[in-house]
Amino acid sequence: MFGSGKVMIGLAGCGYWGRNLARNLYQMGHLAAVVDPSAKALKEVKKSYKGVRTGSDFDSLLEDGKIKAVALAVPAAQHYALAKKALKAGKDVFVEKPLALKVPEAEELVLLARRTKRILMVGHILEYHPAILKLKEFVDQGELGELHYVYSNRVNLGKVRQEENILWSFAPHDISVILLLMGQLPEWASTSGQHYLQHEIADVTMTCLAFPGRPRAHIFVSWLHPFKEQKLVVIGSRKMAVFDDVIKDGKLKIFDKGIEWKDGQPVIRQTAESTLFFPEMEPLREELAHFVDCVRTRKAPRTDGANGLRVLRVLDACQRSIDSGGQPVRI
Repeated sequence: MFGSGKVMIGLAGCGYWGRNLARNLYQMGHLAAVVDPSAKALKEVKKSYKGVRTGSDFDSLLEDGKIKAVALAVPAAQHYALAKKALKAGKDVFVEKPLALKVPEAEELVLLARRTKRILMVGHILEYHPAILKLKEFVDQGELGELHYVYSNRVNLGKVRQEENILWSFAPHDISVILLLMGQLPEWASTSGQHYLQHEIADVTMTCLAFPGRPRAHIFVSWLHPFKEQKLVVIGSRKMAVFDDVIKDGKLKIFDKGIEWKDGQPVIRQTAESTLFFPEMEPLREELAHFVDCVRTRKAPRTDGANGLRVLRVLDACQRSIDSGGQPVRI
């Protein structure tokens, strides 16, 4: 059943992001069917992907014995219900971030996947980016020294969402990477946000995460910004690193610089700067290939349900902090 051949996957949702999943799964030879409420989206699928079944009924994916797994690229509010239904039907599940909107729902999905022995993987795409994997390697090897702080900016003009605020739309990417680098959950989160475009839907949020000991992380996200920036800065006691996901080449830079004390005075140490280049590849393709491999081999995904649950715990604390006017919330 889990050889090296095709793993037939049914895709739910073929909108803005789902189209990218459809393209990759089809090119990889694993796309069996697509369901979506939009007739226009299904027409595009039929035109682009010969032999792929289309429809509007999610249950049709679950009733098809040839389909071994489903991928969910639906609105976040539907993640929990559809993932639960698919797991109960005996399907392996790939679900885009966030795993669910409520911590108890995510806990239920993790337990259900464990009980039914199904693969549950969450689409935290940056954890499959070669530059992030290399950065994690540097951190684990002590190349940067002791981590002091991380800050991440993810800003753009649009894409404005009406069903979720900027925190839930953008910040899961940054939270997942920061947790990966820190290797632990923060002790508390404090987030302030403000809404300018829509009532009660924050367009801009600033988050502070406090980790055990002294490390801190800051996350600034906005869809009301004059330019696009996706930048992660990591400050260590020995070296510093910058991951810039907007530039095409040389996305990861390592700076051998810092502050040293000489004769009781702070002195800037500034030596080498190195830029790392990576082969041209699409992180989404790497992510989906990992999912397919996990379906075949039954090994736990790197971003499994437990990983998605950790990110959700932080998101939940951030949202509660926003609701309390920016007060720190323990995690």
